[in-house]
Amino acid sequence: MTIYAATTNAGKLAEFAASAGGYGVGVEALPGLKEMAEPVEDAATFMGNAELKAVAYSLAAPGLLVFADDSGLEVAALGGEPGVRSARYAEDAGLGGRGMGKDARNNAYLLERLKGVPQAARGARFVCALALARDGVVVLRAEGTAEGVVLETARGEGGFGYDPLFLLLELGVTAAELPREQKWELSHRGKAFRALLAEMERTGRAG
Repeated sequence: MTIYAATTNAGKLAEFAASAGGYGVGVEALPGLKEMAEPVEDAATFMGNAELKAVAYSLAAPGLLVFADDSGLEVAALGGEPGVRSARYAEDAGLGGRGMGKDARNNAYLLERLKGVPQAARGARFVCALALARDGVVVLRAEGTAEGVVLETARGEGGFGYDPLFLLLELGVTAAELPREQKWELSHRGKAFRALLAEMERTGRAG
């Protein structure tokens, strides 16, 4: 069985494929994805956005099993922000430019929002939601989380997004300091994808 990822990110695809092999499932990039209209991600939850994307892209690729993900960071002290707006956090606040890339702007704004909040109160979690659809109908869903705290300064050169600020307490390292293989084992995205594969194997519904 082959499932198709609604992403062109080579790193993600490699990680998805490595995990899926153990379940007898193949993972390939969705053909023609770059030419497909990108759906508006305006749902209130990660799963809602994952479903929107999975439905839209599966309708554009009749007969194929298509999965899409949505993920981000939730900080308890900020009432769950940035949440589903994680990728656009600084942009939503009108903070463009500044000579920084999007990730750097988002991280700087997050630190600004947490200014004065002690480390012990900076609990946070990464969340990933995955939806698998065929012909516009969602057939399976899965979620994964990773718990940690937001540091006051960035650490590590790997990863992307909020990884340099996200400390995994049990290991004492940030997500940006983890080797790629270990990060996939511990990350919200890795957990969500393995949960999806296990659900496919358990139910057989995706076939």
